[in-house]
Amino acid sequence: MSKSNVELMAHLMRRAGFGATRTELDQLADRNYEEVVEDLLHPGEADSLPDDLIRRYHVDQHELRQADSAAAYWVYRMATTACPLEEKLALFWHGLFATGYTKLNQARTLLNQIDMFRHRGLGSFRELLIELSKDPAMIVWLDNENNHKTAINENYGRELLELFSMGIGSYTEDDVKECARAFTGWTLKNAEYMSQRAMKDSIWPYGRISWHFEYRGHDHDDGEKTFLGETGRFDGEDVIAIIVRHESTARFVCTRLFQYFAADEVDSDAEPVIREMMDSYMESDYEIRSVLRTLFNSDYFRSDAVRLARVKGPVELVIGALRQAGMCSEPVLDINDIANQASYMGQGLLNPPTVEGWHEGIEWINSGALVDRVNFVAAWLGDTANPGVRAMIDRMAEMDGGVLSPEELVDGCLDTLGPLRVSDETRASLVEVASREGEVKLRGNDGADDERVAEILRLAASTPAYQLA
Repeated sequence: MSKSNVELMAHLMRRAGFGATRTELDQLADRNYEEVVEDLLHPGEADSLPDDLIRRYHVDQHELRQADSAAAYWVYRMATTACPLEEKLALFWHGLFATGYTKLNQARTLLNQIDMFRHRGLGSFRELLIELSKDPAMIVWLDNENNHKTAINENYGRELLELFSMGIGSYTEDDVKECARAFTGWTLKNAEYMSQRAMKDSIWPYGRISWHFEYRGHDHDDGEKTFLGETGRFDGEDVIAIIVRHESTARFVCTRLFQYFAADEVDSDAEPVIREMMDSYMESDYEIRSVLRTLFNSDYFRSDAVRLARVKGPVELVIGALRQAGMCSEPVLDINDIANQASYMGQGLLNPPTVEGWHEGIEWINSGALVDRVNFVAAWLGDTANPGVRAMIDRMAEMDGGVLSPEELVDGCLDTLGPLRVSDETRASLVEVASREGEVKLRGNDGADDERVAEILRLAASTPAYQLA
């Protein structure tokens, strides 16, 4: 295998997943790039940590009605899945179609929505929007249970057009009203228009239940509507069919996917790629899998210039560090605290700040969040008790008989963590630290030199390069 193949696979797995261990990269580098992309695009069994095993450790994860337990449960899924793109894309849709616990007060419903994203996220955007419109979490989040034939509520219709599909400027205020009319009667089956107080305070199990969708024909406005220039007796599925074939929708969806998987900022070099993604969207009957295939196989995505050039979101950073540290074999008792770490960095799972989701890119980085980010990865990747860290040390023990110069130690740590590319100044600083006690001997020692490797791993994980994908 060549170093360039390893670096290309590392780039793909950081963007289409949460990163990969150095051993996993060696295996991937022996394969054809396009074949690996197809495997990612066609996820099989997730093979994640089993629920029965998790619940032996965490009684609070039996019902998953509370936000912290539900977020921790999703962390387990992301940290242990064999289908990383499935989870990464679910995280993308969670940010785009933002719904949160603060209003729902029912985390099981949110996890049901995430599961829907897993099953629908790579398929037809039309079918995804239909399922989203029937999703109880979204119905409550944007008040469609209060959208009635005799008194429309525009919240869902407006955000469907503005934030979920087309973007500002592609529709009129009349289109918002007609869209809202089309979704009258799309409501909750087992809430019976209960007040928020009744939902929160009635006795379990009849309160805080994970609701179900119901269509109520008697409450649906079946009259003629004019929407985006077309006229008919439209219902919700009809307006979605009109939305998804609009060029503005193709551009909106493809641009958001590009920003999430390729580059934080869209410049002139990005436009041809986005145009190709839009063509794939239209030609495939709005299939997200086809759009991502076009992106991942593009020369732009594979180019050297876009690698380690996108800021990792907090969840990406946390999950990537956990997977590299080998926290994937069994439950850990502090999983709720681990999930909370992403929240401290600015991204609380199942609880986005507004309907807009999170502001990403460089906005993830501020002085407080950066300290939390560095401390988290340094703690997990500098602990020799973690099996993934142990594997990194053992890998380096196979180099040159296990006797490494300070320069070889630094380069080995950067390679096994990424491979990471750091500036000459950063590398020199790492070498200076590694040189304080001379060469390291990783065979037949009492463990002291293992700690020296862990120290360099901690420092390397604290560099700007590790904060980037």
